[in-house]
Amino acid sequence: MERFSGKAIIFSAPSGAGKTTIVRHLLQMVHLRLEFSVSATSRAKRGHEVDGKDYYFLSAGDFLKKAKAGMFLEWEEVYRDQYYGTLKSEMDRIWSAGKNVIFDVDVVGGLNLKKIFGEQALSIFVQPPSIEVLNFRLRNRSTETPEKIAMRIEKAKHEMSFAPKFDFILVNDKLDLALQQAEAKVSEFIRL
Repeated sequence: MERFSGKAIIFSAPSGAGKTTIVRHLLQMVHLRLEFSVSATSRAKRGHEVDGKDYYFLSAGDFLKKAKAGMFLEWEEVYRDQYYGTLKSEMDRIWSAGKNVIFDVDVVGGLNLKKIFGEQALSIFVQPPSIEVLNFRLRNRSTETPEKIAMRIEKAKHEMSFAPKFDFILVNDKLDLALQQAEAKVSEFIRL
């Protein structure tokens, strides 16, 4: 297996479970030396998202060309014609700066990254307290149609079955507690 030069922290969860909020909190903890791995996607931008900061937004054709050229560490079609992946160039950029990489990825991507990085990675599954709470959170986001929300809820039910394959399951019921637990787990792993 290829040897990587830094540590990787992988956060995965069903959409709406709170992983992005947790990852943003951890990025503010300077002592953790974390840098966000910007994923590439072929989906459209939402709201105030910025290309190169939130995602690298590519057309489906460009995404697949890069995939064919072997430019991705991992990638997949998450929804029909919506691809997500991790560019190899992101790892080079982050590790050459002496930082630890942190990922905010879907469940399959998280498991794929854990396989690639092995012991150099800590994989954390952020789990909502229940499907009902998840449904409430997605509706309150007001970013998607009821049909899209229903699709995400069905996908979430399936994704939650993968939770035991992660190193740690973080139940995000009370955000303050989830943030403390995430910080403690990541701090402990980075010190190893």
